[in-house]
Amino acid sequence: MFALSRRRLLALAGVSGISGALSLPAPASAAAPDPVADIYRQLLHMHTRWVEEQWDTEIGAYRAADFRFAAVLGNAVLLGLDDYDARLADVDAGTLKAKTVATIQRFAATNRFAGGTEWGRQLFWDSTFELYFVLAARLLWADLDTQTRRNVQQIAVGQASYAYGLGSDDDPLSGDWSPNGTAGGWLGDTKLEEMGVYAQAIAPGLAWAGDDEAAEGWRERFLLWATNASGLPAADLANPAVVDGERIDQRATAHNLHDSFIVENHESASPHYQAELWRTAGRAAIHFLVAGRPLPEVLTHQPNGAQLWATLRLLASDAGEPVMPMVADRYHLYGRDVLPLAFLAQVQGDRDAARAEADLAERLVPYLRYEPKYQLTKFSGEDKYEPEARAELAISYLFHRLLDRPVQPVGKAEFFRRASGTRDFGRDVGLTAHQSEQAFAAAVTKPGFVNFLWQPGHDNWLIDTREAAFLPPDTAPTARWTRAWSEVRDGVDATATVLAVAGGRAGFATLPTGTVVYASTGLPGEGRLSLFNLYMPGVPGLTGSRLFTTPTGSALLSDPGDGDITFAPRDARWVRMLGREPGTEYGYSIFTFSVLDTSGADLAQGAMPTASSEDIWNPARNATDGNPDTRWAVAREERGRADSWLAVDLGSAVRVAGVRIAWEAAYGKRFVIQTSTDGLTWTDAVAVPQTRAAAGWVGIDGRAGLVTHGTKRKIVVSPTEVVAPAPIIEGYPGRRTDLAKLAARPLPTARGLLISDADGYLSVFNLGARPVTGAVVRVPSARRLYRGTQVARRRGLDWTVSLAGGTAVVEPPRFTVEDGVPDGTRFEVADSHHLTVTAPAKHKVVVTVRAGSWSSTIRVSAGRSRSVTVPGAPVTPTADLARGRTTFPTSPLPAGMSAPARAVDGDPRTAWRPGPSGRMVVDLGAVVAVADVQLTWSKGRRRPVRVEASRDGVTYAALSGPARYVAVAVEGWRPGDAELVHLTVR
Repeated sequence: MFALSRRRLLALAGVSGISGALSLPAPASAAAPDPVADIYRQLLHMHTRWVEEQWDTEIGAYRAADFRFAAVLGNAVLLGLDDYDARLADVDAGTLKAKTVATIQRFAATNRFAGGTEWGRQLFWDSTFELYFVLAARLLWADLDTQTRRNVQQIAVGQASYAYGLGSDDDPLSGDWSPNGTAGGWLGDTKLEEMGVYAQAIAPGLAWAGDDEAAEGWRERFLLWATNASGLPAADLANPAVVDGERIDQRATAHNLHDSFIVENHESASPHYQAELWRTAGRAAIHFLVAGRPLPEVLTHQPNGAQLWATLRLLASDAGEPVMPMVADRYHLYGRDVLPLAFLAQVQGDRDAARAEADLAERLVPYLRYEPKYQLTKFSGEDKYEPEARAELAISYLFHRLLDRPVQPVGKAEFFRRASGTRDFGRDVGLTAHQSEQAFAAAVTKPGFVNFLWQPGHDNWLIDTREAAFLPPDTAPTARWTRAWSEVRDGVDATATVLAVAGGRAGFATLPTGTVVYASTGLPGEGRLSLFNLYMPGVPGLTGSRLFTTPTGSALLSDPGDGDITFAPRDARWVRMLGREPGTEYGYSIFTFSVLDTSGADLAQGAMPTASSEDIWNPARNATDGNPDTRWAVAREERGRADSWLAVDLGSAVRVAGVRIAWEAAYGKRFVIQTSTDGLTWTDAVAVPQTRAAAGWVGIDGRAGLVTHGTKRKIVVSPTEVVAPAPIIEGYPGRRTDLAKLAARPLPTARGLLISDADGYLSVFNLGARPVTGAVVRVPSARRLYRGTQVARRRGLDWTVSLAGGTAVVEPPRFTVEDGVPDGTRFEVADSHHLTVTAPAKHKVVVTVRAGSWSSTIRVSAGRSRSVTVPGAPVTPTADLARGRTTFPTSPLPAGMSAPARAVDGDPRTAWRPGPSGRMVVDLGAVVAVADVQLTWSKGRRRPVRVEASRDGVTYAALSGPARYVAVAVEGWRPGDAELVHLTVR
């Protein structure tokens, strides 16, 4: 947890006394190297170039629009450095300080709490920017006049009083924004964010006016909102942990999370909003730290915080930013992702978060340099995100600089090893996710967001997960089936999803190796992967081109984007862009259309263009008028037309060799450049993008590979897309040199089923409506044994499976055997630990069988059977309803208690220590029939035990009939008493 050194405390003394200013040492003078802080320092300097563009000479301050004046917090932090870099910031310190102080003075006076009328009071979002503003003023307190100081204090006190005065009611100034009282909400629209804002609005008042007579009321309300922001009743009512002097089960009332520990906003699962738990906590925490006041415990011991962070790790990318599986308007919004990670890492001390923070930091400088330069939020979002991102970058930097030793991140490989797992988040959420050490994959089955996602290597700049992987776009399923298997329960981390759509079905399986398998009955438009292909020096893979490896060789394909598109010189009078596919729903729009001669000179400027249609405000002539700020756009009613065009008449036939197109956001994803000498007959000069065709397999940039089966259709690649239509597509992460071998191998077959044995796992799809019972699957390899019955044949194995219609299964190999097994040998695999071998009637069997590090040579006489058992535990799959399920209390745990999950992990080496609270609950995931509960204890004195059950997680009674929650209560437990090794529910 966050701890200030004596040196830092002394540095803060002037600030907390309201008479000095915070003086931050230069990064080089820190007690330990902190490369992340160094990056933040560089970014704050560079981003100041954007800040200076916001100066409004008329008001003598930074602009008010979109709260741009909140940039003063970043300025104040920079001005506290010993090594301010005027060259990097492009403004000298004196000028920056003068502008910053002037801005603070102006906007302190215009805030409603100080008697102004321009801004303030409103909780959403004025209070957030007041929080940044007050902190900036405190950091420059010695430079402010008496009246400005008074105004700043009135803002902090006034906002705390206003938020407190609302009670649990809505803010009448904030429209529809509401925490829904203290009950919260979780279906479709979490109230986690709203409660966090209610709490953070009070924090500056508590930090800077903690001696105010109203402060005790503010504190009580702050703790109430902060505790309930991450509320889940079934978990909280089972948690007597004491935080800030009060038990969670007595303070928590809200329901803001799904029981799978994920939140929804805008009717979709969006990690961006889940991260609000640590974003609002970070905004509040920095005020307490800079003011020299102790942090409220609720900021470092957030109810259910560890479980919510585990969810985000399950959705993590290699850039520290979580995958956005449903909401596309928060993608690659890097500047908005910094603060939650910095708070988790540097304040809460989480080393996994420190890894994610470091990975994100590595991307920030190249991201900032990418157009539009010197902005921390690009590609999506709202205008107010830019000053907000600067303020939160500054807060993150302060967290680092206030520590003598930054929290050290775990290694990248360790991060994803710890993050690995699967989860079906439930039908309401509609997300089944799989994080492995090699890749991220998921299936979204929520209406309106249906998608298959794949990030080989966790690379969030390779495959654009805003578009479906393999699945046809705009898929609207009529039925959906999904399942997640877990290592602890089933012996494998894997998922499978099957969707019924118009014209057939499609299935998707994810494997623990990071490989994915797509299967279908043949759907139009399927088999596509949309690729990122930007030029962003410093970000791995973003070089403006992609290298494809195919059976006929390698091809480096570049995306011209806004660059030159060249072709063999030819004579032409007319040159046009003919659309094939727009990149957005807005059709086509071009700022400048240049026609190039052989020397690269523009022949089109001043020429009169024509177009298939034009918007009344954006006519065709704008594309050649020489003004880079005017543009041509198709007519609104023509936006859905793919073949819109723009043509330029050069006046006479001349030698042309290319074009240069400056696209607006409505760009051409696919188009062709054509030329003509008469304006009637057109000849293709070049198609964009360039394409190549490959049979059977293709490697993508050394980062992934695709293999197709069951089709003669070729894979078509371009710089921004791969199209691989086939009944079965296998996607392999990383660099595979054996893609050709994988493509040539025979797959398992069975009537009515589609099957892949990628990486040794059987991914079996029944895409028909009827069940398949007792199907014999011909598996080419005889070395791997799967659960169930299989018979050795000369060509491999005959494995028997039954599968309901519209479902799938992923079967891991439970045992391996050596080659040379006699034809007709029968293997019956009950689970991961039990195997029976039956020899054929006329042949004895001698076979070596392996399972992990265990091996045994089994000898069986002709016509006889022999069973073997692998020693140790746990046995998978299990019939234990409790194995691997969610347990309560969640975080933070009551004093003296160990994690209840230790009683349901199947590991005899771990156990649940009850502690003085002495009660744990297991969530079985649904109301099921419970016949028996078995408790296995370690050595030691056994205290009286009570077993209870509940359907709703609120009311418990003696176990009787169906239940979802099973509780074990231990009376009077003391250190040295027996601990619970296994809680088994059947």
